[in-house]
Amino acid sequence: MSTKRDFLEVDELTHAELATLLDTMVAWKANHALVPPALAGKGVALVFQKPSARTRNSGEMAVIGLGGHPVTIRPDEISIDERESAEDVARTLAAYHAIVAARVFDHGVLERMAAIVDVPIVNLLSDRAHPCQALADLLTIRERFDRLEGLRVAYVGDGNNVTASLAFGAALTGMELLVTSPPGYELDDDVVDRARNIGGSIELVADPYDAVKGVDVVYTDTWTSMGAEAEAEIRRSAFHGWQVDETLMAVAGTDAVFMHCLPAHRGEEVTDAVLDGPASIVWHQAANRMDAKRALFAFLVQEEG
Repeated sequence: MSTKRDFLEVDELTHAELATLLDTMVAWKANHALVPPALAGKGVALVFQKPSARTRNSGEMAVIGLGGHPVTIRPDEISIDERESAEDVARTLAAYHAIVAARVFDHGVLERMAAIVDVPIVNLLSDRAHPCQALADLLTIRERFDRLEGLRVAYVGDGNNVTASLAFGAALTGMELLVTSPPGYELDDDVVDRARNIGGSIELVADPYDAVKGVDVVYTDTWTSMGAEAEAEIRRSAFHGWQVDETLMAVAGTDAVFMHCLPAHRGEEVTDAVLDGPASIVWHQAANRMDAKRALFAFLVQEEG
């Protein structure tokens, strides 16, 4: 009997499953001959309510690397809950594809799709989570430091979907996470509780300089996410003091690295000097999104079979 697995957030994985996924990513990067044709003769629907250069390219190339055929679907081609309900869209795509992966505004859309079809539903981004990004982040950090357990990561900025998935990834791999955000933009208490319940060490820190002191990784994201453009000016004012610049990076230490999920708003959440500087590993991080999705997609279809 087949077992259907979805991937809507990182903490749907066990510690052992995540460790195996990371081992797989590392092994396949080292030796492409190990990559199986897990999607040979199969399609994967990549549904975009929100566009993304990295998500589309990494998703398509991950599917191709597994021998499958990616079908990218633009928002004007499927107007979820306008032309058709999320459930009917899922039913239609599941008739053709082995996996349906979607980048959406509302996390509830993914939950409704997952509840109605028997093929895996993968979260490419929602308002609550960005789990594929977190997988790529963990791979990037592991490659840089040759380990994850015991490392200290400081997240500077909005306690958003990226922060949430990073919190669960850190919890499952033994990293300590410190999150510093302006008042009113902190990580949700529910996320903090969930991360701690699976063994995570997570601390909310008021001052960004206190948060980054002596850490191994400094991570940030845009102050204004896609869909929240009307709040841009308010957020610029609120986030003043939470910019990652050379002074902040110096507090982290000479061996600390800088990460950003991209796209970056240069001169806002990060300066050019940091983004383009020697501590930055953001382009390596972006490239790893393909490797992360490739291992994840293979895991999901093998689990289903």
